[in-house]
Formats: sequence, C-alpha cells, structure tokens
Amino acid sequence: MFEHATEGMLIVNEQGEIIRINPSAERLFGYAKGELLNQKIETLVPRNAAERHEQYRTKYKQNPHARSMGAGIDLYGRKKDGAEFPVEVSLSPYVSENGRFVIAFIVDVTTRKQAEEKMRNYSSELEKQVEDRTMILHEAIAELEKTKAELHEALQKERELNDLKSRFVSVASHEFRTPLTTIASSVSLVKRYAETNDKEKQFRHIERIKSAINNLTDILDDFLSLSKLEEGKVSYMPELFNLSAFVKEITSEMQINAKHGQTIAYHHDGDIYVNVDPKVLKNILLNLVSNAIKFSPEDQPVDVTSTVNGNIVTLTIADHGVGIPQADRGHLFERFYRGNNVTNVQGTGLGLSIVAKYVELVNGTIDYTSEENKGTTFIVTFPKG
Repeated sequence: MFEHATEGMLIVNEQGEIIRINPSAERLFGYAKGELLNQKIETLVPRNAAERHEQYRTKYKQNPHARSMGAGIDLYGRKKDGAEFPVEVSLSPYVSENGRFVIAFIVDVTTRKQAEEKMRNYSSELEKQVEDRTMILHEAIAELEKTKAELHEALQKERELNDLKSRFVSVASHEFRTPLTTIASSVSLVKRYAETNDKEKQFRHIERIKSAINNLTDILDDFLSLSKLEEGKVSYMPELFNLSAFVKEITSEMQINAKHGQTIAYHHDGDIYVNVDPKVLKNILLNLVSNAIKFSPEDQPVDVTSTVNGNIVTLTIADHGVGIPQADRGHLFERFYRGNNVTNVQGTGLGLSIVAKYVELVNGTIDYTSEENKGTTFIVTFPKG
C-alpha cells in the first residue's frame, strides 16, 4: 500500500531525516528513486520557511499527535528544481522498537488552488459586474428622477403659461375693448353733434376720445415697460439728487390724477440726498401712488413717506382703499393678475409686476400690509447708494 499509494507518503525519524519515501512523493517533488533517503525533511520546504519548520518540528516532538499541518495558512513544498507548489500535509506519529517516527501524507493541491483562485476571481468579477450594474441602475434611476423633475417643472411652466395667456386674453379683451368702444361711439356722436353744431357736446366727446386714447397708451406703455425689464433692456444709471424734493414733485404731479376730495400727503425723515437712478425710482413711485389713488374712494388721503436711515432708504405708500383679499396675496406680483375685488376698476394687472422688476434694479425689496376695506401700505427699501 505504501509503495503503490497515489498520495505522497514519507517517514521521518526523530532527527527529521527521511528514512522512507514512496514513489508518488518522489515524483511529486521531482526526485529519483532513493535520492531523498537520509535527507532532512527541510529539503522539501521552501528556503524562506526552512528555519521556522525546524522550530515547528522540535515543538511537535514534545507533543506528537495526528493532525493536519498549517491550519488556516497556505503550505508550500519545494521541488528539486526549486519550484514551489501548494500542498496539504497530514502528520501521524508512531513508535516502534527502533524509535519514534512520523508519517507524513502529502497532497499537491495546485489544481484545487487554481480552481479556488478562479472561483475567487469569478466571484470578484461577478461582484464587480453586480456593482457596475447597480451603479448603472442607480444612475438610470437618478436620470429618471431628474427627467421626472424636469417634466414636472415643464408641466408647471406650461400651466403657468396657459394661466398667463388666459389672464392676458381676459385683460386685453376688456382693457382694449372698453376704450375702443368709447372711441367708436364718441366719434359717431361727434359727427352727429357736428351736424347740429352742438360745440359743447362735441368737446365732451372729444375729451372722452382723448381719455380713451390715453388709457390705451398707458396699457401699451405697461406692456412695453415689462418687456424691456424682462429682456434686460432697461439701463440703471444712478446719480446724486435730493430725494425729498424729488418725491414731493412727483406727488404734486400725481395730485392732478386724484379723485374728488383725495389728497396726497408727503413727509420725509433723515438725510435728503441719495445716489440711485431717478428714472427707476420715479416709475416705482408713479405705479404705487397711481394704485393708491385708483383703489381708494373719494375724500380719502394717500400718505407717502420717505425715510433715509443710515444707508437704507424706505418709501411708504399707504391708502385707505379696498385692501387686498387674503386669497389674492400669493399672486399679487404676477403678470396680468387682478384681485377679485377690483375687477370693475380699470387696469392691466401689470403695475405691481413692473414695480417688482424696478425694485430689483435698485437692489431693493418690496413688502406690504393690507386689510380689506381699510387699506394697503406698500414698503419699498433699497440702499442709499
């Protein structure tokens, strides 16, 4: 059995010398028959492990027992030509009248190690493929989420655009039709009164035509102003001027547009000089004071205050008019949006949108407080310059 076993077998004495080795072991290590007899077992151990092997052998002699070598570590054998190969070694001690001996059973596990390495590589490759595909899946999901968000945003913009178109059609049809109807009817009446030579009624209807034309001009000016602001075509050119005198002049001009019994009261506090673009500031004031006049009843004052505190300028325009309904406050600065309680008042719904754009030009902010049927106060703040 020893001679014909396919497993490599050898017997070592207490001095660590090989006293017997079977043909399978000789072929395994590349030696001729009998060539390893009386050689130290360390001949078959890699050179860098030979010294340690002697220490292990000495320790093993103190407590010899059947066991596998190298539990948990890789063992290697050394062939005659110096080549190293992985092995598994089992030890079995025995005692006879000639002394103590150890039988070693040696198996070449190169094929198994290669298979294990291949399996490890395959597992690693499989893990990498799974990782790569998971990453691709995550990227695809992220892209889908991004597309979903973009579609949602596009849909929201489309809804807003459709809403804006509806508002524009509503405003344009009303605000253009009213003055055009007035013009058409007044022209017809002017012609009729010309035939009867009624100068007074002719003059009255000519004034109505002029007023209607002015209304149309104002509407077109609003459209043009907003278009220029949104396209960035309005230049900002600051200059040093007297704020108090400037606002006082504008409020005086606006007094002409006031309703019966309405007064525009102006008050200023603090430094009087600022360094901003007067054209931009004038547009802000004209729109806000015009709204205060428009949405306030007769005999009610409009209060305008300017304050310069340090580097901050504050403009306050307060009226005692219809106020802003709670439901409309979230849409106040949207284009073509008009409050539910002012549909009978002429306007395009662009004024506050234009004001907000002009406030951006002066690096300022606009806020307001309002109570229905009691009035609204707009507060504009911006740097002194």
